[in-house]
Order: sequence, then structure tokens, then C-alpha cells
Amino acid sequence: MKTDLTDTTASKINKALVLGRRAIGTPAVGMVLTLVIVTDEENAYDALKAASDAAHEHPSRTLVVIKRVSRSPRDRTRSRLDAEVRLGADAGTGETIVLRLYGDVVDHAQSVVLPLLLPDAPVVVWWPVNAPLDPAKDPLGALAQRRVTDTYACEEPIRELAARSDAYAPGDTDLSWTRITPWRSMLAAALDQVDCEVQAVEVEGEEFNPSCELLAMWLADRLDVPVRRTVSGGPGLTAVRMDTDCGPVVLDRADGSLANLSIQGQPARAVALKRRETAELIAEELRRLDPDDTYASALRYGVDRLNESAKGDRAGEGDALAVAAPVGTVAKASAKDAAQEKTPVRKAAAK
Repeated sequence: MKTDLTDTTASKINKALVLGRRAIGTPAVGMVLTLVIVTDEENAYDALKAASDAAHEHPSRTLVVIKRVSRSPRDRTRSRLDAEVRLGADAGTGETIVLRLYGDVVDHAQSVVLPLLLPDAPVVVWWPVNAPLDPAKDPLGALAQRRVTDTYACEEPIRELAARSDAYAPGDTDLSWTRITPWRSMLAAALDQVDCEVQAVEVEGEEFNPSCELLAMWLADRLDVPVRRTVSGGPGLTAVRMDTDCGPVVLDRADGSLANLSIQGQPARAVALKRRETAELIAEELRRLDPDDTYASALRYGVDRLNESAKGDRAGEGDALAVAAPVGTVAKASAKDAAQEKTPVRKAAAK
């Protein structure tokens, strides 16, 4: 069931929700959160499709905020709110409200969204593109417990990572970080299988790929060893090579789907490491709404080197980036931080 409302208000939208639920016999129960998607018209379809797929695991009320740009000066001064209310089969397992904002109301989107939030339920705000530099201080971001951005969609991902580091607040996260969850799990499991000390690491992947930078910073932060960032043709992350005192540990993924794990003294194994769709990434982020301290630590680790990278200082041979890579030098973590870290990677490195 879909209801179109033109030049409407938040109260009329709520009324349409109640009437729609009565018409199809669907109660407003079973939804676990409110997902607010802030996007433009170009990316609205893909973002809403990903959210709808993720809603099979996390039934939610999805509010799609589309800020329309008026063409004439007169239209820019006239505020208007159009809405589509989707229920039942048109909304999947939850409720979907598409909000199109015109004129001055574009700068006050929070006043439209606030009355439409589910009562006593968490709020997650997701910017597929054009995320604010400080999501926590954004009027819509201030309503949320979790704020999801994606530096991969930015024109200058490395510079954007530096800005994210400076503006980080508990609850912020990045889909570029979510993309490397299988890599982090696999590397931690690989190091748990050996009684060796890691001496150096190389992370290989596409240039200007923020996931590669975040993985390199995470390894440097946790292992306290030199991490070198090198460039390949992709897709995405292609390999991580760890030099240990027992021999190399290599996780190599050349085709974007199947990886090969090699550990000295053990037979090589093929492991599934497929590049995931946006719906899977959003579903993972919605599973936990508490602050991600591991992401915060990795993000803050390499900000100074990221700034050097943004200035364009590059050195090295071939595809290797010695200065441009954000973690091309030895990572020095404090003794206090080292004592607090309890991840499998740190434990394996300390053996």
C-alpha cells in the first residue's frame, strides 16, 4: 500500500501511517529501530533497496530524507514537504516514508523527522553520499545513537578519513570499516594458529581505497610493527602479508571473491572472502548500536600520516607507497594502550 502526500506536514504523515495500518491490518509492533537515510535523488533508489534488504534481519521504520534543490530563486524561498508512505508489500518487513524537502525546510530536516521517529526505539542515521564533516553535530545526526557514513563514496577518501578522525564521536562508524570485518576476523584467526611474533606487515590494495588504509592502521595499532601500504589493481583489498619469526603468513585475494591463506609449515587453504553488497554492510552495522572503540582506535592512529598523504607527498619504487601510505612507518603505541588491548591479533603477536 502506498499513499502519496503533496505539500504535507509531519502530523498528516503520521495520520496516513495510522490509516494505512488499519486498512491492511498491520500493527505498529515488531520494528526494532528507526533508520534515517539522508541522500539525494540520484542515490535514493539504491540506498532504499539496501535498507529494504537489511530490514529482513532488522525490521524498522525507514525514513528517506531527500533534499531537493529548487531551480529558481522564488522556489528556494518556498518551503514544501512531499511524502510517500509505504506499508505492507510496498515496504517489506517494516514501514517506509520517503520525504522530499523543498525550500527553507531543507535546512530544518530534523523538525520533520523528529515527530516520525518510533518511540522508545534506537535511531540510526545513514549518509550514503555527501555526509557532513562532523556527523555527531549535524542536526539529524544529533538524533541518532549510531551514525553511518561511507568514505568510499567521497572524491578524496584519504582526506575524508582525516576529517572523520578529527570529528569522531562515540557512535560514528564507516562502511569502509565494515567492509574489512571478514579480513580482520581471518587475520586474527590465522595468527591464533601460530606461536610466532609478527615483525612487519604489508597491506596491498587499490589506491585511494579507505578500507585498505583502515586495515593498515588497525594492524599497525594492534601489532605495534611497521606496516607498509602498497598499491595493486584491485578489486579492493588484494593481499595482506605478515612477516613473522616463524615464516610468512599471507592472505591473498586476487579476484574479489576467493582468497588463499598460506601459513609457514601448513598447507595452503582456500577461504571465502567475497566483496559484500551494501545491504549486508548495513545489516552488520545494525546488529550492534554501541560505540565501536576498535574503529575509533584505528581511525585515530594514522591521522598525521593521512594528512601527509593528502598533501601529495609520495615516495618509493613501483607501486609501493612509502610516504603517501598512512602507515608506512613503525607504529608506536603506548605501554598503557598495549596493556588494555585484548584482541586475538595482539595476543598472537605477543607470543
